[in-house]
Amino acid sequence: MYIPDVGEKIFKVGIIGAGIQGVCNALFLQKKGHQVTLFDRSEPGHQAASYGNAGHFSPYASVPMNRPDIITDIPAMLLSTAGPLALKWNYVPKMIPWFFKFLKNCSKKNMMHTAKYMHQILDLALPAYDELFEDINLSGLVENKGIIYIWNDQNLKSRELEINIRKEIGAEQQLLNKKEIHDLEPNIKNIYHAGVFYKKARHAKNPGKIWVKLFENFLKKGGKFLKLNIQELNFDENNPVIRSEAQRFVFDKLVISCGAFSKKLTDKLHENIPLDTERGYHIHFKGFDHLISRPVVFQNRGFGMTPMEQGLRVVGTVEFGGLKNPLSKSRVKNLINNAKYLLDGLPDKHDDEWLGFRPTLPDYLPVIGHSKNYKNVFYSFGHHHLGWTLGAISGKIVSKMISNENTNLDLKAYSSLRFS
Repeated sequence: MYIPDVGEKIFKVGIIGAGIQGVCNALFLQKKGHQVTLFDRSEPGHQAASYGNAGHFSPYASVPMNRPDIITDIPAMLLSTAGPLALKWNYVPKMIPWFFKFLKNCSKKNMMHTAKYMHQILDLALPAYDELFEDINLSGLVENKGIIYIWNDQNLKSRELEINIRKEIGAEQQLLNKKEIHDLEPNIKNIYHAGVFYKKARHAKNPGKIWVKLFENFLKKGGKFLKLNIQELNFDENNPVIRSEAQRFVFDKLVISCGAFSKKLTDKLHENIPLDTERGYHIHFKGFDHLISRPVVFQNRGFGMTPMEQGLRVVGTVEFGGLKNPLSKSRVKNLINNAKYLLDGLPDKHDDEWLGFRPTLPDYLPVIGHSKNYKNVFYSFGHHHLGWTLGAISGKIVSKMISNENTNLDLKAYSSLRFS
């Protein structure tokens, strides 16, 4: 149990959003002695992004989507039925302002800026999780077998760019030839030219179960959870006040960490943060997780497979379509076809068609830190494909900021002030 030093300030902190970001923020704030209440409209473990992701702990994943070469690749991606990118056409008008901001960030200078500051926090991501994992039983739920990315000749130039950037910023990687890939994953069809092995990466055998174990530890340590849909946010002097339909709560500090839904609240704080949504999908082939030993990502088609307790989880696609459009059957079919392109022996039957929302900003950096306008409100959202990997380190950073402790990090790049 944490015992605060004499004179150390203890705060009542409310956190809106109980996904992996919210729960990790809560646990690190508890480590500082603060009294924490989590709010979410759903129970933790519900089928949100923290449940349905690829399960990768990816400390290498510093190379962003905002690359100069992606501009010429986008038309081909959209036209390919097997490709990683799709649009819900009814959402295009709403997407145009975000997309123009994204294109403005697709320069070498901006790409390297994002890579540098993603690497800064990714390098600390696994040690931060280890601090939280010390307190829970993770038996069989996390495997340290690395992650493999493979590609064929068509994608070689693009891969060389990523390899060189990771080399420049110091992210660990091991290049693989065809024989080395076969030795690691003999069941993958021989359609690849080369690959990269990220040896330090880990993967979750069941992300949702890990998320629930962390949440239960938060409750065990005296945390409170209220299943409420927070709709209003204002202030009593400097103190944040939040409201559901029937209740009102006042806190010393407030953290907004509700992923793709965060913009609804930040708009109320008069911040025009250009947050939008990448829709991601997964399916399972139950009983076929034995076909691979670790996550495998096929870069040409932008999808991956992870062996999990629920079976072989096939994940991928970037679909821009907002929060309200229904699941796209064509994207599910895309995952089925891609999985069968890489592996023989998969059945015709699949399970668990799932759609989740990745909160994404046009410069592919998250928002971590103070609100622009309100000193007692903090943000932890916008982690796009890396929300799972960056949950613990984001929570640790915010807990230090709330506790007025030095992080020894350059945090300006993650501030919402960059959108002013």
